[in-house]
Amino acid sequence: MANTPQAKKRIRRNTRRATINRNRVSRIRTYVKQVEAAIEAGDKASALAAIAQVQPELARGVSKGVLHKNTAARKFSRLTRRIAALA
Repeated sequence: MANTPQAKKRIRRNTRRATINRNRVSRIRTYVKQVEAAIEAGDKASALAAIAQVQPELARGVSKGVLHKNTAARKFSRLTRRIAALA
């Protein structure tokens, strides 16, 4: 168990940050699922609108440190390819 005040503060801070980061990742997943649902429905217009919302969310996740840069790029690339294949 933590004995020093610094260690106790670190534990408190880590739990707060974990909650915030979990919410950020969940928000990104929600947007990605909206794009995937539009792709499954075959609706290219709504898929394009949804991917326009996903891109800044992925970028924000990278800048906040909850996603790796290459992970975000890979997700965006794969979604974009799937939308392009709808045509």
